[in-house]
Amino acid sequence: MKEKKTGGSWLPPVIWALLLALGLGLSALGLGRDSGAVDKLLKILTLVGGVLLAAWLLRRLLLLVKPASHRSKTLFTVFASVIRYVAAIVLLCWGLSILGVDLSTIVTSVGILALIIGFGAESLIEDLVTGTFMLLENQYNVGDIVEVGGFRGTVHEIGIRTTSLMDVGGNIKIINNSDMRNILNRSDKASVAGTSIDVPYETDLEDFEPKIPGLMQQIFEKHRDVMLSPPRYLGVQELGASGVTLKFVVEVEEDKIFSAPRILNRELLVGFKKLGVECPFPQVDVHQR
Repeated sequence: MKEKKTGGSWLPPVIWALLLALGLGLSALGLGRDSGAVDKLLKILTLVGGVLLAAWLLRRLLLLVKPASHRSKTLFTVFASVIRYVAAIVLLCWGLSILGVDLSTIVTSVGILALIIGFGAESLIEDLVTGTFMLLENQYNVGDIVEVGGFRGTVHEIGIRTTSLMDVGGNIKIINNSDMRNILNRSDKASVAGTSIDVPYETDLEDFEPKIPGLMQQIFEKHRDVMLSPPRYLGVQELGASGVTLKFVVEVEEDKIFSAPRILNRELLVGFKKLGVECPFPQVDVHQR
């Protein structure tokens, strides 16, 4: 799945600009002054074009700024989400006032309607409140790698109602903020990637193990772009059917957690051969009477 581009195409802002120009132009020519319905229509056209165009420009300005930290990216995505909601509220309230609806009457009725609407919009309110607290508590930011409900991905966008996660395949999952529970933030600390490799039982470990630190340093120097420190040899993991299993781990960034073991496997295989140790293959001994 391709990543959705933030900001959309240029067609919508062109339409909004035309609506704004049309409304202002016809009003300037005096069209609609003799007809109340036409006058209201022109005002609504001007309102829709002006508000949507202003919201689009504000979001484009946010995209032009390149935040230096994940926290800054988070705030920018939240602001972009807030702009959309504010634009919708302004259009609704201002549009009703143009049509002659008394907003003061609506405001006084909010107390009565709040209870009715609250039951229907309970999940929406929960999403908004949860999103606000997550933002204030700095639980995760845009660019962090998190795991929620078994889904692991990078935080792509944080809104006041939803959070978007992108997995390694570029697929985006949108989760309501109220469902962002039991979050495992894997970006807070360095992650540890591990792998195991077998050596023959005939290997003299007392002679071979002192050579391992030098090999670990060579692997680290070759792959500094992936590894944060030299790999560590933890010792004998298991006595297998065909060989002795040795365990190795290395500290990496979370986004390298899958590539690091593959690199380590290859380098250990090549390095062991250079040290005179061949990795064993499965063997079966058949005894016949």
